Amino acid sequence: MTHHSQAPTPAANVYDAEPIPPAARDEIDRLLQSGDLFRYTAPENAPVALLEREFAEMMGVKYALAVSSCSAALFLSLKALGLPRDARVLIPGFTFAAVPSSVVHADCVPVLCEVGDNYRIDIDDFTARLDSGISAVIISHMRGHTSDMDAIMALCDARGIPVVEDAAHSLGTEWADRKIGTIGRVGCFSFQSYKLVNAGEGGILITDDADLVARAVIMSGAYEHNWQKHLAPGDNSAALEQGFARWQNRLPLYNLRLSNLAAAVIRPQLPEVPRRVRDGRRNHDFVAERLNASPWLHVPSALPPEDRAPDSIQFNLVNMDDAQARAFAIAAADRGVKVQIFGHSTDNARAFWNWQFLPGSRPDLPQTRAMLMRACDARLPAHLTLDQCTAIADALVLAAHDVIGHAQVYGT
Repeated sequence: MTHHSQAPTPAANVYDAEPIPPAARDEIDRLLQSGDLFRYTAPENAPVALLEREFAEMMGVKYALAVSSCSAALFLSLKALGLPRDARVLIPGFTFAAVPSSVVHADCVPVLCEVGDNYRIDIDDFTARLDSGISAVIISHMRGHTSDMDAIMALCDARGIPVVEDAAHSLGTEWADRKIGTIGRVGCFSFQSYKLVNAGEGGILITDDADLVARAVIMSGAYEHNWQKHLAPGDNSAALEQGFARWQNRLPLYNLRLSNLAAAVIRPQLPEVPRRVRDGRRNHDFVAERLNASPWLHVPSALPPEDRAPDSIQFNLVNMDDAQARAFAIAAADRGVKVQIFGHSTDNARAFWNWQFLPGSRPDLPQTRAMLMRACDARLPAHLTLDQCTAIADALVLAAHDVIGHAQVYGT
């Protein structure tokens, strides 16, 4: 195995976020002057309430509830569905540890299904497991990759099984002209720093189900009659009010609220979403074309109905053994690009065999395991220029050549 001399480091810090828009500063200063950081202090129009209204309007849904994280949104969604203790919840075997954690936290049992080498749910395995006493499904659009939502919704609707969309990575993605997060009963999004909209921490759930969101609002921490501040002026909110009246004082409070300060950071970023989606898609497709020109790297195609909003790129190593895969990650780092191979990274929270908190026997998902041992992950935020994207793509292609190409060409 022959290594070439190290190439210049790509002139991009892919872990830098975009600056928060200046419009946030006046509102933050106002909040700091008043000390009014709690969402329920103001009688109406608190920043969190305005964020919920604006996000629901942007997504074309009736209701939104802003909370402390996407994990909190997933947990509240399961609790608001009223699932019995130890209900079985089907999730993909390729997701972040927070997803099975939210299921466990909701007193339910995660059931994992296989994921293919295109990072999407294996529909045959999904179907087989769906008929084994499943009460709910969480579809993780992991790293923004959309599984076959037409097939999934047809299967679940036929069985009366509710679907929760984990759309943490998918704000701005569409499936057949429908916004991801609006297809299932509930959609959950993240505002963590590496997501399309950055508040450091935070999440939001959306739904058209008045009774479900009423339950979620109360459990999120709307004690006494603070639920009244979730009724927007002029709304036709009879169904929502009935839900609040039905569930007030009957549900536990988990206190997962978002602060006004976080909402002030998020709200000015919402108008930036279309531009970030456009630039993120441009960067992804630009780099993907270059990686796919290498015989040793492959970016799987999206399913035809999907129009992605990516801020990272995933690709598979082709015809490399474990030693070569590890050498590729080192060679890429030498060239200035950090690559995570999901199955090789120590204690990776996206490798299902590291989820030792799962109840019962450890899952055996050979197809998903094989994919994770060759699936690579690299940050590719929307703010990068095409020159920076070229440098990243070139570094990855040359790293693969460093590891395997030279040996094949020269027979060494």
